[in-house]
Amino acid sequence: MNKKLITISGPTASGKTDLSIALALSLNCSIISSDSRQFYKEMTIGTAVPSKKELSKVKHYCIQHKSINDNYTIKDFQIEALNIIKNELKINNNIIMVGGSGMYMDALIYGLDSFPEIIPEIRTKINSKYKELGIKYLQNKLKDLDPEYFLKVDIHNHRRLIRALEVSLSSNKPYSSFLNNKKVNHDFKIINTAINCNRDVLYERINNRVDEMLYKGLLNEVKDLENYKNLRSMNTVGYKELFLYLENKISFNDAVNEIKKNSRRFAKRQVTWLRNKEDIKWIENNIIIDDFMNLINSDSLKH
Repeated sequence: MNKKLITISGPTASGKTDLSIALALSLNCSIISSDSRQFYKEMTIGTAVPSKKELSKVKHYCIQHKSINDNYTIKDFQIEALNIIKNELKINNNIIMVGGSGMYMDALIYGLDSFPEIIPEIRTKINSKYKELGIKYLQNKLKDLDPEYFLKVDIHNHRRLIRALEVSLSSNKPYSSFLNNKKVNHDFKIINTAINCNRDVLYERINNRVDEMLYKGLLNEVKDLENYKNLRSMNTVGYKELFLYLENKISFNDAVNEIKKNSRRFAKRQVTWLRNKEDIKWIENNIIIDDFMNLINSDSLKH
């Protein structure tokens, strides 16, 4: 199979953008972003969207092509990205998909899981309990009902906790039992790679990136979006912490420290997600492009 989709995953600030552009230039192909935070045109600095210079080097898809007011789901992305791949592979042997949003990349590669219908009364009850008792209630409930998924999920993301509880309670089965049951056959070869980066180096890169974002004007970007802070797309690292600062709930220095801390936590979850996959080929963050080219063209790849 000559046609290939090459994916580049990895934790935030690990160097995915630079590597994907270098590879795309070598292969003369396009890039699809599967970073769910970079879909929105109103969010630029805080989502580390590639610069205009970087975007001009290679054709990119799914970057700032939606508005924060749009209801753009994982299913929508899956359909759109598959169509892009189909069209691009008509004229090229390769296409690259890059991003740190594992669920979006997995939806395209492996397909989407099927879930039972949610009982309305259960949805109402869970949301009511959340408003009354807070996120701790959701965390404890999920830990009891589905300890396996509890270890994987972002336990600070109340929407994902609520979703898992809705499915578990509506079906009387753990949410995790509905995962990874899909099978998708593609008419192109998929090579999944992920960037490995020393933890201390990665954390330093994350801290430096946050400082750079603030220097570029992240606070002003967040101020412009303050009226939209309740939107789902705004519940993301770099924005939610500065919203708290603008509400006088925390100091600016505390907000910056929280962004750095939450970014490091996010990176740790990304690595955990990727380590659980058997088909990932790990590469070092300082790999030279010739070695990467040899890797993806090798028939004796080791996972």
